[in-house]
Parts: sequence; structure tokens; C-alpha cells
Amino acid sequence: MENIYINHIAVLVCAVMSLVIGALWWSPLMFARSWQREVGLSDEQLKQMNPAKTFGLSFVLAYLASYNLAFFLGSPDTTWQWGIGAGLLAGVWAIAMYVIISLFEQRSLKLMLINTGYIAVYFAVIGFILGTWR
Repeated sequence: MENIYINHIAVLVCAVMSLVIGALWWSPLMFARSWQREVGLSDEQLKQMNPAKTFGLSFVLAYLASYNLAFFLGSPDTTWQWGIGAGLLAGVWAIAMYVIISLFEQRSLKLMLINTGYIAVYFAVIGFILGTWR
């Protein structure tokens, strides 16, 4: 069996990057208003969100996704280029499932593009981190 190396600190940083990229992606500088309009949430509804639950669970799930990708990139031969490629390939799985669900929910193309854009960027970034930070 091949030796697999996982940098656990890099995995933790990847999970944090989920929140960092999301904070920028869904900020007023980028897609906050468009996203909010497309999902039909008012400012009042967003204020009712439980931040500890939402951000805590988001972090845990990003941590699991990061570890999953780290196992795929655990080969000693992994490079940053393969990291980005593997991240984007993993993103294809996530994007495909998101789009399938969105089609049945009759979500708009605009919403699908906003959300799948985040997925693609996030997986490319964590692939880069995991491929580089050996």
C-alpha cells in the first residue's frame, strides 16, 4: 500500500478558507444582494439565522470535505498543479449534485451560477493548498 501523507494543519486552513472565501463571495462586494434576491430571503430573515449553528456546521462540513480531498492528494508525487486539477474534479461532483437538486427545486440559473462558482473556486483553492503545502 502506498504511503499517504496528510498535512493536518493544511486541512484545517482549507476548512477556514471555506469561511473566508464565502465571506468574500457572499459579501456586498460580490454576490450578496443577487444571491439574497434569488433565494428570496429578506434582511429580517437573515438576521434570524443562528450564526453559531450555521457557521459551525459549515466549518465542520468543510473540514470533512478538505480531509476527503487530502486523502486523494496524499501521494508523495502530488504537486500544486495536480492539487488544483483534483480540486476542480472534486468540484464537478459537488456542482453536479447541486445543479440536479436545484433543477428539481426550480432554482434560477443565476442562483446556480452564483453557488456553483463558489464551489469551483473553493475546491480549486483547497486543492492548491493541499497540493502545495506538503
